[in-house]
Amino acid sequence: MRLSVVIPCYNEVLTIPRLAVALDAAVANLREQGHDPEILVVDDGSSDGSVDALTKAAASRTWLRVIVLRRNFGQTAAMSAGFAHATGDVIIPMDADMQNDPADIPRLLAKLNEGYDVVSGWRRFRKDKLWTRKVPSKIANWLIGWVSGVRLHDYGCTMKAYRREVLTPVRLYGEMHRFIPIYAHWQGARVTELEVTHHPRLEGKSKYGLMRTFKVVLDLLMVKFLGSYSTKPLYFFGTLGALLCGAGTLAAIFTLYQKFIHPEHVWVHKNPLFGVAVFLFLVGGQAVMLGILAELQIRTYHESQAKPTYVIRQIINPSNEVPKA
Repeated sequence: MRLSVVIPCYNEVLTIPRLAVALDAAVANLREQGHDPEILVVDDGSSDGSVDALTKAAASRTWLRVIVLRRNFGQTAAMSAGFAHATGDVIIPMDADMQNDPADIPRLLAKLNEGYDVVSGWRRFRKDKLWTRKVPSKIANWLIGWVSGVRLHDYGCTMKAYRREVLTPVRLYGEMHRFIPIYAHWQGARVTELEVTHHPRLEGKSKYGLMRTFKVVLDLLMVKFLGSYSTKPLYFFGTLGALLCGAGTLAAIFTLYQKFIHPEHVWVHKNPLFGVAVFLFLVGGQAVMLGILAELQIRTYHESQAKPTYVIRQIINPSNEVPKA
């Protein structure tokens, strides 16, 4: 099996020598098992000498390729660059800080070979700070599972195994690399998880903070919208518009009730609730129109690129006919 390990790296000059030694052992082990591994380290605009350290490590390792980005684009962009240059049938991303253990790669492959398309790592015994890392992570994992319907213990674990065909249709933006199992599941992929080793950080400094949790929540909203309404946005905006117009109708009825039942509310135009009713009607109508415009854009997007709205897993006894565009 051709295997690609993708490692995004940002300011990890102190960790790189130890990482290279660990990868030496992992590659030797994988070759003994009959695999053909390649390692792609994507330097995401490091400023601490990481590129020099990676260049030195690659000089004596033909299986190690280094991709250097022009500036810091973020972890998702770095992983996307690695995926684009990977040649393996299976792609495994992992962190460069040595908190993930390359020795877990054969275990991920074995689980994948049980018939799964995605194996997500689970840092069950995580070696991080409780309140700034572990607690926010637990909350985020619960929220992601609740919104997406794909319940995993550890979306934030970089170490995962993907079959190439699962990654091909995925386009990554923001912090969305952690949501790949969700995209894969929505396309019919078989997703599972596996406990992996997690080591404490010995060198360097963590690049994660509480602000990242907020960004993940915003990306989650986008993922939910894309997953549920990417081909029918009118359903979302139309439902929202109907709810707003319904609320406006109730506000208008209550305004009339006050006018005719309670004499002190003679002037409708002086009742603040009347203004609320008009506002809700206007916003509801705009939501419906926005849904229609979004629907037109989606149809233009799919039809102009001849992009199908489905994903085929396999064709049994395929014919030799070439499908018409």
